Amino acid sequence: MKTIVICSGGLDSVSLAHKVAAEHELLGLLSFDYGQRHRKELDFAGACARRLGVPHQVIDIREIGRHLTGSALTDNVDVPDGHYAEETMKATVVPNRNAIMLAIAFGVAAARKAGAVATAVHGGDHFIYPDCRPGFIDAFQAMQSHALEGYADVTLYAPYVNVSKADIVADGAKHGTPFAETWSCYKGGERHCGRCGTCVERREAFHLAGVADPTEYDDPDFWVAATGAFAAEEVR
Repeated sequence: MKTIVICSGGLDSVSLAHKVAAEHELLGLLSFDYGQRHRKELDFAGACARRLGVPHQVIDIREIGRHLTGSALTDNVDVPDGHYAEETMKATVVPNRNAIMLAIAFGVAAARKAGAVATAVHGGDHFIYPDCRPGFIDAFQAMQSHALEGYADVTLYAPYVNVSKADIVADGAKHGTPFAETWSCYKGGERHCGRCGTCVERREAFHLAGVADPTEYDDPDFWVAATGAFAAEEVR
């Protein structure tokens, strides 16, 4: 299956790229510049493409992104610290981001005669992000099947949608993902901060997976207190 992977440069999407390269035919990586707080993650996506020997296309949707206001990822809003699933993490929602990116990716896939678009949404995202839930994935596939009917047959491949980030770490390790060459932190400093929701989730995932975490954090122990008393009910 010729597959285009949407790759942000983070742990999840880079692991997915390595998985697709091992199990399918990786046609290329697609990234989006939507005016996010930092572009550092896109450099890691580019490095992944070079490592896997495939093209990397960055699509500029900053003009769209500047209208999706109110998020800590795009506006001058403080990135909250703490567990990824806490109520405060809703400040990191960029409205309809995945739907917009996937619609573009499906158009690119149809034009390039690809059979699938792969996205790394996972179970840990369900609590906060509506466009990461299984219901959205199924509905988007149905919509695109109508949108491309008679022109192209493109599958939405989301192998992590019902698994945890720890499962992604385990799968990434299985496929030789160089985790040190991925970027998760929302703050975009010299090193991962260790305190924002995605850093806490990343550190916790390595711990739960029993895989050594090669990431350098400014605050490597904050995750223990942030996760110690928290349990989220998954939203489907």
